[in-house]
Amino acid sequence: MAIKALEQPNEEVVVIVEVITGADERPEARVVDVDDLGRLHLALGQVTDEEAGQALESSGLGRLQDADTAQLDAAALRAAAEPRATAPDWSAQWDAMVATARSQGWLSEDGATIQVHVESAAGA
Repeated sequence: MAIKALEQPNEEVVVIVEVITGADERPEARVVDVDDLGRLHLALGQVTDEEAGQALESSGLGRLQDADTAQLDAAALRAAAEPRATAPDWSAQWDAMVATARSQGWLSEDGATIQVHVESAAGA
């Protein structure tokens, strides 16, 4: 799993939590390209839902709720991303992302988890 910024023509840069096959063919979690918090979702590489769920949980970043939805641990996500952020306004971007999640009903009542959409490589 990684937070990864992807650029597509004429679209905003998006921050993604990605579960991919890592060393020894085991799914792994990692955080990369964390400076743009415009859109957050879970992108699954060539892994099963079970492998994705295990990778999310073992990384401490969250859990797979179902095939379309994941719950990410907001504090763990921030702790993984913030030390590597270079954008001078990163903290403000984070706060704006959390505020948007709250206004859309994607933030848990206690603010601990953020609900995100899952995009599977199989569906891409």
